[in-house]
Amino acid sequence: MSEVEQLGTLLVRRGLITPEVLDAAVAEQQRNGRPLGRVLIDRGAISEADLVRALAEQVGLEFVDLAERSVDPSVATVVPESLARRYQALPIGWRDDGKLMVAFADPSNVFAIDDIRALTGAEIHTVVSPPAQVRAAIDRLHRLDREVEGMAQEAADELDGGDDVTALTEVVEDAPIVKFVNLLITQAVNDRASDIHVEPTERDLRIRFRIDGVLHEVMRSPKTIQAGVISRLKVMADINIAERRIPQDGRMSLTVGGNAVDLRVATLPTVFGEKVVMRILDKHRALLGLADQGFLPDVLARYEQSFRKPYGTILVTGPTGSGKSTTLYATLNVLNSPDRNIITVEDPVEYRLPGINQVQINPKAGLTFAAALRAILRSDPDVVLVGEVRDRETAVIAVEAALTGHLVLTTLHTNDAASTPLRLVEMGVEPFLVTSALDCVLAQRLARRLCERCREPYQPGEAELAEAGWDTAGAEPPTLYRPVGCASCGGTGYRGRFAIHEVMLVTEEIERAILERRSTEEVRKLALMDGMLPLRQDGLRKAAAGLTSLEEVFRVVV
Repeated sequence: MSEVEQLGTLLVRRGLITPEVLDAAVAEQQRNGRPLGRVLIDRGAISEADLVRALAEQVGLEFVDLAERSVDPSVATVVPESLARRYQALPIGWRDDGKLMVAFADPSNVFAIDDIRALTGAEIHTVVSPPAQVRAAIDRLHRLDREVEGMAQEAADELDGGDDVTALTEVVEDAPIVKFVNLLITQAVNDRASDIHVEPTERDLRIRFRIDGVLHEVMRSPKTIQAGVISRLKVMADINIAERRIPQDGRMSLTVGGNAVDLRVATLPTVFGEKVVMRILDKHRALLGLADQGFLPDVLARYEQSFRKPYGTILVTGPTGSGKSTTLYATLNVLNSPDRNIITVEDPVEYRLPGINQVQINPKAGLTFAAALRAILRSDPDVVLVGEVRDRETAVIAVEAALTGHLVLTTLHTNDAASTPLRLVEMGVEPFLVTSALDCVLAQRLARRLCERCREPYQPGEAELAEAGWDTAGAEPPTLYRPVGCASCGGTGYRGRFAIHEVMLVTEEIERAILERRSTEEVRKLALMDGMLPLRQDGLRKAAAGLTSLEEVFRVVV
């Protein structure tokens, strides 16, 4: 039996392809002379991982899926990055017998095995992994850290401590500083970071990334590089580099890996120098639909019941960074059509939405939220989005806009949906205006999504369920999941985020409670009777669906 026939038979035996698919692929392979495995991949019959697994079995070698296996960084770096890339080989761990386990894309390369054996002084245990996974693992483990640190040292040597404005203007255009900043932003985008923190400390410059809502320190660079890096960022964001005493804001656009990336930049004077925070704006996130936000079907139906009305006020509430703006943008994407005039007033305008008129407030020029809102109402709008209700004046105008036939979407900082109407009353809006205009309150939090590659199912105990407030009377205990950590999620057990929601519709009973200025607790009871699913219950349902863990629900919901 030929090698081709052996591979085909093996793939059929493993149930990866049918005999009919194999016959068609062999016929094509005989016509064009390309390898059978490549023909099957191009036809979509198998994946690269399936092919490599079968080839490994054919030659009696162990197969390792690097997307599921965690690699120890200290082991991976025993082979220099240049050599790892040349041979497409990555050390992934030590065996109990003292051998170094190395994943090869091409295990037949005896020169690579000999070179790595000579370099490390260890016996090599060869395993096979798909070439794409080996390349991705090398990128992930070696990443840009070493190159960035090298750039930092080179830039530090060139700066030599000078930080007067003339010197900085020259040095921020020099290669080391430019490369350092570009590599830093590239690494953050590759790591799925939402924010980059450049923080001067007493002795060095600390760099942190916020990934899935949690800050991670990624490097510390020499103090001498501080002035040059911060000035370079300010130049890119069109911020005055000579002014260091007051906070400043700016914006920049870059191309990273062929994709356009926008960054919102904010500086803050500290005792050790200016701190810079860059918010990485993902344009794709602004174009997501409501179904992508994590809504349960029945909760989404309640919310949709409100924003489909021609007028009224919808308030999205939650702490800073809870995804309120993203939810409002997703709502606008649903409402956006040629027959509607949609106008937003924001501070700042983070995402540019096609077909929507967006206004950036400018308090220095007198364009406040209230002033912009008054002007908008003279521009014949159908839907108005107010970035945030910050004061009584804005709140009153927004409410009155809803009473004059407009659909008003806005945000407010409150802990839950039930406390929102009374918060408006406390801000100075008359209760009768609140009850007349307010139609729906959506409270939300962001929770981390469990990594689907490594999450682990388990049966929770009765004590754990009781603590969570889970009602298990007469029902089977749910199967829950907990984080484990793998290479795909960077060892955290989580990858990505989704929202937990609470939708309160303002019914006649709730209107009466607001007019009578009853307590938040009474409003909450009425909302629950009307079918509102509390934040915690929404989180528990998503934990039962395997989206997140109980610990994560408790972290974001009181």
